[in-house]
Amino acid sequence: MIWNKKTAAIALLSVLCAAVNSCSVSMGFAPISSIDYNKVKTISITEFQNRAEYVYAPMAPTFNQALKDLFTRQTKLKQVSANADLEIDGEITGYNQYNESVDASGMASKVKVTMTVNVRYVNNTNHNEDFEKAFTASQLFEATQLLTEVQDELINLMVKDITEQIFNSTVANW
Repeated sequence: MIWNKKTAAIALLSVLCAAVNSCSVSMGFAPISSIDYNKVKTISITEFQNRAEYVYAPMAPTFNQALKDLFTRQTKLKQVSANADLEIDGEITGYNQYNESVDASGMASKVKVTMTVNVRYVNNTNHNEDFEKAFTASQLFEATQLLTEVQDELINLMVKDITEQIFNSTVANW
């Protein structure tokens, strides 16, 4: 058999088609929560107050809205103000910054910002799952920047992290 460009291209195309046809992708949706909707239908999420020593005013509203939105998007639970099957409340207890690393000159090169939220969770259909627990997230930024320059972005990232931790600990049972 004489190999020319046309024959090589046909052979390569045949091999690729065979490879593509032999591969298959199987996708399914994993449950995003382990809620028994026959027993659990409602959730109450109280407004978390900012009780941290350093208070940044937008933090609490940002956190509260993100937590409620996450449960709205990821579950079929109806949010109510009282007498819910699941109850979540707590407070923001920490918002701090620390020098994380030092450069060759002895000056801070990275600053770590940490947010801590204390959560009380009550499952009125199964009190064995009740807990009180602190959730923490942190982010780094360059010490050459001011906190006020990066604060909103860092808070959004930490809020996303903490709300996902809360979701996983309460209804995803991770």
